[in-house]
Amino acid sequence: MSGNADPLVLDFVEWVAREPRAYAEVIATWKTSCPRLTIWEDAAEQGYVTRETIAGVGLIIAVTTDGERLLRTNGR
Repeated sequence: MSGNADPLVLDFVEWVAREPRAYAEVIATWKTSCPRLTIWEDAAEQGYVTRETIAGVGLIIAVTTDGERLLRTNGR
């Protein structure tokens, strides 16, 4: 994985790994009008982050075990 990981996906996964983020915060922070920059979708499709619904909190985005491994493999 090292050397092949998209730097923006790494940045995104690292940001989520600091603390689970509300879905609305993720969309507001990482949205883009460029169809070629699908950072948040790419990270989800590759299994680095997951969507979880927590009662009383709502929909959150959290890093997965694969996401943690991606960060370690890439020195983050």
